[in-house]
Amino acid sequence: MDLGWLWWLGAALVLGVVEMLTVDLLFLMLAGGAVAAAVAGLLGAPFLVQLLVAAVVAVLLLFGVRPWALARLKATTPEAKTGIDAQIGRLATVVADVTDRAGRVKLSGEVWTARNEQRGTVLPAGTDVVVVRIEGATAYVSAPEVPTDPSQPYGPPAPGY
Repeated sequence: MDLGWLWWLGAALVLGVVEMLTVDLLFLMLAGGAVAAAVAGLLGAPFLVQLLVAAVVAVLLLFGVRPWALARLKATTPEAKTGIDAQIGRLATVVADVTDRAGRVKLSGEVWTARNEQRGTVLPAGTDVVVVRIEGATAYVSAPEVPTDPSQPYGPPAPGY
């Protein structure tokens, strides 16, 4: 009994592990071709037929299934903000009075140079502020909005609730 199909199954497993690290659905489609070749080998097909089955199934999956699956994956996965973009909208605490010219805030455990977005006002130390934008190494901040409805002290509910 020929056990060549086990090599295809091993290749499919390795490709599956690589896919888990990349999440691009490319290696998953190649793994699908390897599984198809393993089935062909299990049924007794010669190696060249197994190779042809692997190639054809992988190409069909790459061009037929992957674009649709990738679109679904991106539509259901929220955009992960990183770096400076992840800081915008976060709360920070003023550690040195913040004016439109100078100041310091503690943001995500780090002390940043800060400027007040609103000219002519001073945000005193200890005040919680919201990061509006970041330019270079300077965080532009403003006082958080105060809810206008006293029955909802944390602001209006999110849409859909």
